[in-house]
Amino acid sequence: MDRDLISIQEARDLIKRAKEAQLKLSRLSQKELDEIVKSMAEEAYKNSERLAEMAVLETGFGRYEDKIIKNKFASKTVYENIENVKTIGILRRDDEKKIIEIGVPVGVIAALIPSTNPTSTTIYKALIAIKSGNSIVFSPHPSAAKCILETAKILEEAAKRVGAPYGIIGCIENPTMEATSELMKHKDVALILATGGSAMVRAAYSSGKPALGVGPGNVPAFIERTADIPLAVKRIIESKTFDNGTICASEQAIVTEECIKEKVKNELIMQGGYFLNEEEARKVERVLVNPCGGLNPKIVGQPATKIAKMADIKIPDNVKVLIKEEEGVGREFPFSMEKLSPILAFYTEKNWEKACERCIEILNYGGLGHTLVIHSNNEEVIMEFAMKKPVSRLLVNTPASQGAIGATTNLQPALTLGCGSIGGSSTSDNVGPLHLINIRRIAYGVKEAKELFNEEFENVLDLDYLKN
Repeated sequence: MDRDLISIQEARDLIKRAKEAQLKLSRLSQKELDEIVKSMAEEAYKNSERLAEMAVLETGFGRYEDKIIKNKFASKTVYENIENVKTIGILRRDDEKKIIEIGVPVGVIAALIPSTNPTSTTIYKALIAIKSGNSIVFSPHPSAAKCILETAKILEEAAKRVGAPYGIIGCIENPTMEATSELMKHKDVALILATGGSAMVRAAYSSGKPALGVGPGNVPAFIERTADIPLAVKRIIESKTFDNGTICASEQAIVTEECIKEKVKNELIMQGGYFLNEEEARKVERVLVNPCGGLNPKIVGQPATKIAKMADIKIPDNVKVLIKEEEGVGREFPFSMEKLSPILAFYTEKNWEKACERCIEILNYGGLGHTLVIHSNNEEVIMEFAMKKPVSRLLVNTPASQGAIGATTNLQPALTLGCGSIGGSSTSDNVGPLHLINIRRIAYGVKEAKELFNEEFENVLDLDYLKN
């Protein structure tokens, strides 16, 4: 049998089922939707450990303990944030301007799920989709299909137990590129929610459908001279080693100033960083990059000790992060790219102005619009960075992985992080349920047409200009 044809038909069947279910879902009240979402969140939370284990065993990426945290974040933290958000019906009434805003679901959502954060992203996307009255069909990454499918089944069963219509959550069991393409381009799909690699996100935006997507994040972390250096290093190590660096918001490079370089290096070494010498760096480069110049998927989400073993270099057992002092940015400097593993590039600049330029250079190499971190107690420098950096999130004194998703900051808790127009995204927000609705506005007349150009209004115009 032709697997691609089978998968295409499966996608069509799931979309048909989802459309029928969404019509029924659209008749439910906000209270009924909220009960469904609560049931889903509770069941996902209960299964956090099992789903984390499935994800690690199937993909080989990341750390079991951290994937549990991500699953609990996606269920409990996301749910608590959206619990009291009103998404359908009358959202706002402005009696003075005589405008009423009504929330309307978009319909069927196509959701693309990556292999790096498979179960947590599935939980998160399902919750925000159903919260906003939409049905959702998942297209899983082939290397994470089993754990994503199991997550979708758990969520759908939890939804059905409290009265949700059959078919509001679907997942392609035989994922192929053809099935994903069919899902994204199908006439009954209203919107695409894409998280993953650049090629997949570009495909979503070129499908002809409205899309919310985010791709890579080549995140620099600047340690400025007024920073609490031990605390800044602690935060960076905690972030970079979280799930072995699989979150796209994790730091990819440290940039610091000459005057504190040795303090920063010594602190990194004390806290588990290992600076590669030139020979060791060349060996790591060979396993870091594939023959085409891209990231080698075999190192993604692996601990530093395993990557060192793959590169045939010996490091102490307590090493948490591999670090390479780098001189430039671009293809000829492999450590400057997004690495999705506990590997960091290290840059030293004369002052914060030069560091600012270096950070922009790093962002231009695969991280535009995503995230930048600054560790500093100088508000003037912080604001200079905020005004100049081409990012959607500038994080201050916080770990990037946890800060960008809203775990250690008050940003919207989310696992899809918009990169704005500069990053090729249609939003710069952390995506939530209000991004998945349309706003219908009722506007009452407040004046008659003949009042538009009354004498008082004409007096403020340059009538000679209008006549000419």
